[in-house]
Amino acid sequence: MFSENLVQMRKLHHMTQEDLAEKVGVTRQAVAKWESGESVPDLEKSRLLAQTLEVSLDELVNHEPDDNLGLGLAPKGKHLFGIVTVGDKGQIVIPAKARKLFNISTGDNLVVLGDENQGMAILKEEYFLQIANAIKDINQEK
Repeated sequence: MFSENLVQMRKLHHMTQEDLAEKVGVTRQAVAKWESGESVPDLEKSRLLAQTLEVSLDELVNHEPDDNLGLGLAPKGKHLFGIVTVGDKGQIVIPAKARKLFNISTGDNLVVLGDENQGMAILKEEYFLQIANAIKDINQEK
């Protein structure tokens, strides 16, 4: 797990073993040994690796590819909650893990935003209104 996650995240960040070694303060050979599973870093180097690769230490060590639909470890703060099916009236069911993480409950109002080039976004109404009001206030100050 750890060695595969380390390789994947290093490549995702377009880093060579040498680049990563420099950021963590070790040799390229140490990174190569970690990636091959020949050895593992100490706790402090592991923490630096996770920080550099923008993932939690737990995810770097324990992530299983099946946890993310087989797509590997996602960068910190990024999530793939699963696949949803659109019903005949356009409704979708937001996965439980997403509802829990974003504190979405029955009866909450959500705002659906769209960009034809980038896709859709769903925000809780209260956050959208906070952003909209902040923009409005900035424009009124001008």
